[in-house]
Amino acid sequence: MSVLPFTSRSAARGRPHRNMVLTRADDLRLTRGPWRKAFAVLLVVCYLSLPHWYSDASLSVLTLVAAFAIGSIGLNLLVGYTGQVSLGHAAFVSIGAFATSALGDQRGWPLPAYLAVAVLVGLLVGAIVGPFALRLRGNYLAIVTIGLVFVAEHIYRNWESLSVPVRGTAPTRNAAIELGPLDFGKGLQFGDVVYTREQSLFWLAWALVALTALVAHNITRTRSGRAMQAVRDHDLSAEVIGVNPARTKVGVFAVSGAMAAAGGVVYSFTLGAVDYHELSGGRGLFMSITFLAIIILGGLGTIYGSILGAFLVIYGQRFIADNGADAPILGIPVEKGWLSTGELNGVLFGLLVIGFLLLEPRGLAALWLRVRRWFEKWPFSY
Repeated sequence: MSVLPFTSRSAARGRPHRNMVLTRADDLRLTRGPWRKAFAVLLVVCYLSLPHWYSDASLSVLTLVAAFAIGSIGLNLLVGYTGQVSLGHAAFVSIGAFATSALGDQRGWPLPAYLAVAVLVGLLVGAIVGPFALRLRGNYLAIVTIGLVFVAEHIYRNWESLSVPVRGTAPTRNAAIELGPLDFGKGLQFGDVVYTREQSLFWLAWALVALTALVAHNITRTRSGRAMQAVRDHDLSAEVIGVNPARTKVGVFAVSGAMAAAGGVVYSFTLGAVDYHELSGGRGLFMSITFLAIIILGGLGTIYGSILGAFLVIYGQRFIADNGADAPILGIPVEKGWLSTGELNGVLFGLLVIGFLLLEPRGLAALWLRVRRWFEKWPFSY
């Protein structure tokens, strides 16, 4: 596309600023400016080198962070970009987890096959739930989505062939995690160098995070993404200007469910076992609230905010937990009932959510924008 006439370099008799967008191609570019390109290179270097620095235990936590980041990106499309409410996100995560157990472990399907099935089923279930958003909103829609985790609990409790494996038997450790010649389950091998399972799964999980973030970012820049934001701001006004709110709401529920199912596949890899009690019912509701807290703390309406929030909530618990959820804090015995590790995690988690809502409701994404703008405008950063 040609340069716009009022920004022509010949007319201005000078060189435009490097951050000035002149063409549609510049507007669609993922990285603009030397600093952003350097930061992208730094992320790639960290992605390739972190498994060499961290222990397998730390890498397992980072892989779990990746699972929650993938699910949070999908939820942020639903809540942050479209303005819908969902407290049943764990039900979609359970789809990916049980697809890994039932298809990958019990039937020996390859990774691309059961990952595709998980994403497809999550897409279909999201499309089935989506029409409820056409007639309900706010608290009423939240109550309907809460029902998802209890419906999932009933299904898994009675579908014995699917939900027999429980935590401790490690059924998903037998699932094939292969992409062509690359075997992530047994550990990658390049020449004489052999990597552990945790190192290999770290690379696979964060590659899926990057792919999910790229897909979500491109969705938000399309006509559908602008329609989502118009529905979020005012669905009636969006309909007046030609947006179809029904198609938009159903579509974003479907995409969100598909991404959550993909996160469930990574979640099952990390834990090595699937327990329906963790992903449905009361515990499933708590997991759904955790997803909601992640996008609030990270930043609603931002893709990278979902990843930052996952780091803060999931990896941040590692700084508190030492020997497990039953370890006492400050030498106080657990049986006295004052404060255990798990209870302290819950207290700090609640205080963190309250603090961000009061002091910075836009989350970590807003803090990052301030830091970035300070460096971009330096020395006139005021």
